[in-house]
Amino acid sequence: MAKPAAGWIPLLNKRFVLFVVVILSVTTVFVCFIRGASAPCDPPRNGLAAAVGRAQLPRHSDVDVGAPKNPLGFMRTKLVLLVSHELSLSGGPLLLMELAFLLRIVGSRVVWITYPKSEETNEVTYSLEHKMLNQGVQVISAKGQEVIDTALKADLVILNTAVAGKWLDAVLKERVPQVLPKILWWIHEMRGHYFTLEYVKHLPFVAGAMIDSHTTAEYWKNRTHDRLKIQMPKTYVVHLGNSKELMEVAEDSVARRVLREHIRETLGVRTGDLLFAIINSVSRGKGQNLFLHSFHESLKLIEEQKLQVPAMHAVIVGSDMNAQTKFETELRDFVLKSGIQDRVHFVNKTLAVAPYLAAIDVLVQNSQARGECFGRITIEAMAFQLPVLGTSAGGTTEIVVNGSTGLLHPVGKEGVIPLAKNMVKLATHVERRLTMGKKGYERVKESGPLSFLRGLTEAAIESVGFPQGMDGFTIFVSPHLHLCPEEQTATGEVMIKQHIH
Repeated sequence: MAKPAAGWIPLLNKRFVLFVVVILSVTTVFVCFIRGASAPCDPPRNGLAAAVGRAQLPRHSDVDVGAPKNPLGFMRTKLVLLVSHELSLSGGPLLLMELAFLLRIVGSRVVWITYPKSEETNEVTYSLEHKMLNQGVQVISAKGQEVIDTALKADLVILNTAVAGKWLDAVLKERVPQVLPKILWWIHEMRGHYFTLEYVKHLPFVAGAMIDSHTTAEYWKNRTHDRLKIQMPKTYVVHLGNSKELMEVAEDSVARRVLREHIRETLGVRTGDLLFAIINSVSRGKGQNLFLHSFHESLKLIEEQKLQVPAMHAVIVGSDMNAQTKFETELRDFVLKSGIQDRVHFVNKTLAVAPYLAAIDVLVQNSQARGECFGRITIEAMAFQLPVLGTSAGGTTEIVVNGSTGLLHPVGKEGVIPLAKNMVKLATHVERRLTMGKKGYERVKESGPLSFLRGLTEAAIESVGFPQGMDGFTIFVSPHLHLCPEEQTATGEVMIKQHIH
């Protein structure tokens, strides 16, 4: 099998909360590198150090916290409690970490808890906790009087994912009603097993919910009503955006070239080879098994039709070299059985997505069932002018324009052959592949956090002022990721619906 590439493992009142819900919608990608337990990469050479340096975590000194131009300036000195269901390299915890760093930059007091927290310590958890501590985020126990006092004093409490709801009754107990009016519940899940009262019975009574896509918001609205007989709180649909740091790397041709050459050298592939990659934690729901089946089918199609294309490779970024789960073992067994071990490369979990986005040619977003709630790796790939081959489900359908910025295929086994054919299409039509990548870049280039936050803040303040009344406000955002043309204004701005009942 192709040699696994070593990964870089790094990375109040109710009205007040309802204002914050639209401000805290944008996160950044922090591509700081923490060495993993697996074999290390070659040390950066020459231009590589400078290239990755363009994508480092912003320091507190990088931002004048008192500057009126900072969109989050109003959060200065506010106490924010962040509640995560885990601390890992999966999407939900990383989004919350990035939000914690943004709040610290403007001078918020930020406290982090993980519930339930595993008694076992591991390198990833240790590294992430110390990354937060280094940025001034206080990490405390999710149980005990200290966290109860913090929750009662906090200006804002953010529950991250539906699972985090278990913490309320388990720890706060009879004090839950005192905290509910200042809770913003940030929901990322799209799976049916999260719809249980054990998790979300308090959901109707919080100040607001924030969800990353319209598809997911509609799903939660219907499922909570039909299955649980409860009503969603005011729900804000806000797409995530790319960070300024990632966009700078994506738009720097020298940095991209250096990163591309280094990663390809590490993987053992040639400059002209064609790389299809899936960048997600390895799990059945992310569809790496079906991706590999499609890749194998695409190679057979090319051979059968005697097509002239560059050597094709499949890259799976998000592996766990230490755990070696049953599912990942199945993936590796399939690769060996199919005889494609020289064409498939497994890369360990990493916060550093930019180097791999610079190195590949096509991103595959193959999440199954109801798809991704949003799938930020999709817009990150589009920033690097990569076409996206995605499942026609979930938030992907709100990002990828089928036939323009990428190609969509069905979920499940029914999607294996269509995805294989789409791979062949992009392999045989270079101009189409490049054109799709350029159109994708145009679609996401204005989704960076600064312009996004500034637009939201100014629109909200101009409409209703702060902190007076939050009902009835109108928020304007960039049109590039919002597929509701009927709401588009004459100036090209698009309104997010105020809330969903």
